[in-house]
Amino acid sequence: MNTALSRDLLALFSGIIADPQSARAVVLTGSGERAFCAGADLKERQGMTDEQWTAQHYVFERMIHAIVQCPVPVIAAVNGAAYGGGCEIALGCDFIYASRTARFALTEVTLGIMPGAGGTQNLPRAVGSRRAKELIYSGRAFSAEDAQAWGMVNQLCEPAALVGEALATAQAIAANAPISIRQAKRAIDLGGEMSVAEGIAFETEAYYRMVGTADRREGVQAFNEKRKPRFEGR
Repeated sequence: MNTALSRDLLALFSGIIADPQSARAVVLTGSGERAFCAGADLKERQGMTDEQWTAQHYVFERMIHAIVQCPVPVIAAVNGAAYGGGCEIALGCDFIYASRTARFALTEVTLGIMPGAGGTQNLPRAVGSRRAKELIYSGRAFSAEDAQAWGMVNQLCEPAALVGEALATAQAIAANAPISIRQAKRAIDLGGEMSVAEGIAFETEAYYRMVGTADRREGVQAFNEKRKPRFEGR
């Protein structure tokens, strides 16, 4: 995870935030089977001044925020090592599919720093605070099987099938009404920070956003005509 990669991801997800109609689902994966993302490029960081380090980290922060705030679903297809910032990228996605050979770790404390791209927030929400403390404090790596057992990974896949299975789920999502998906994502993400009563009230307002849409009328009509709906996002 170097500055160039982070700027590219920031630009990509900022574009989707600015134009949610440009995509209905995203699958984020690494090239090949060796690594999803092995964390920050420490060779690039060697010799950085404190000011340069801080400036780079600001780009990392913006990149993670853009992934988390992406209005369409983002699936991480973790195909190898997801360490440090790479693990944080995966945790910033809506959910994770992982190769059976994938490995995860938040190793920052072994380098004199701490997770700073959402790790201390997203990992506890995935696995619980006590498990997250153990993993973050120790810096130890853990397997894809452990990650699934703890609730961090949704599905384990054979390495060769990983991307195909993630894409199949993305295609199923993309076939559904895009406004409905975006509103459901907002209700889950924002409602989770509210009381139950506030969350339900927010959900109700999100629901009403669909009542006047052409997609709502198309969905009901297609059901009654026993055909697949053709959703247009309006």
